[in-house]
Amino acid sequence: MPALAPHPTKYWHRLEDGRVQCDLCPRFCRLHDGQRGFCFVRGAEGGEIVLLTYGRSSGFCVDPIEKKPLAHFLPGTPVLSFGTAGCNLGCKFCQNWDISKSKETDTLADEASPRRIAEAAKALRCRSVAFTYNDPVIFHEYAIDVAKECRALGIRTVAVTAGEVCPEPRVEFYRHMDAANVDLKAFTERFYREICAGHLEPVKDTLRYLKRETSVWFEITTLLIPGQNDGDDEIDALSRFVREDLGPDVPLHFTAFHPDWRMMDTPPTPPRTLTRARKIAIGNGLRYVYTGNVHDPLGQATYCHGCGVVLIGRSGYDITEWRLRGGRCTSCGAPCAGVFEDEPGTWGSRRMPVKL
Repeated sequence: MPALAPHPTKYWHRLEDGRVQCDLCPRFCRLHDGQRGFCFVRGAEGGEIVLLTYGRSSGFCVDPIEKKPLAHFLPGTPVLSFGTAGCNLGCKFCQNWDISKSKETDTLADEASPRRIAEAAKALRCRSVAFTYNDPVIFHEYAIDVAKECRALGIRTVAVTAGEVCPEPRVEFYRHMDAANVDLKAFTERFYREICAGHLEPVKDTLRYLKRETSVWFEITTLLIPGQNDGDDEIDALSRFVREDLGPDVPLHFTAFHPDWRMMDTPPTPPRTLTRARKIAIGNGLRYVYTGNVHDPLGQATYCHGCGVVLIGRSGYDITEWRLRGGRCTSCGAPCAGVFEDEPGTWGSRRMPVKL
């Protein structure tokens, strides 16, 4: 496979000591020529910061949109998913660590131009393309170019992200996105610092920005890890932040942890923890709270906030009930926040790896 060609970037500046500082994310890596940043895919070459993985992916797969997870964005439709190598966080519980922590270019097995990805999504009858598996923040330029090509063909784009990005590139990035799922990994700075090698405040800023400054549809996911971020007080504070800063209509997903990478000794999340978290968040005024990574039809259904009827019933990623028309409850007419069509898609729970 030919070597990856460096791709120019614009969020950086030169320092007086001869190094170059990357200004894409709050990590602000300061690099000498030949060095790579924490994410490993952006590096210093020729006195500039370049993207070293433009045009290469760790693989493509057609997924249900609910897997991202997005419960209120074109339910039941297929999404073409892909990622690259690297990540700008260091989460000890990462479930895609073989991709996100990869420092081997052979992880990037699939080569595809932005145009080719958009055309493949169209041919596969995907309604959207998702940047996922690792954080699209680090392949900012590639993701934006893919989004431009998708928009030209009527394909929407979805960012699955941890939200650790600086304000200026954040504006440019979300100008081209249609939807996002943001990982709000916990609600303490300790957790972000010790478990993720990151910070909480930039994520909160991204969430506020999405709500107040964009039309991007977004949902939030919090993976609950026993003994780390699953206490009542923290769940209460997190859900109050969502309600007070973002509003009652932002969907919140509580998902179950399973042992992985550097947290193999931590037990899986009991289903009752997710049920408890959901109850707390609903008690704080959130209308759409979901459980994930467990079998829980009650916790995965969408309910009308007006009359309480099930608007969207789910079993895993399969839609079992549908009572929406024009984005409103067919029983009482109350609106349901999201991006809906009159009928759901029929993709179901299928996962289909593809070669472009």
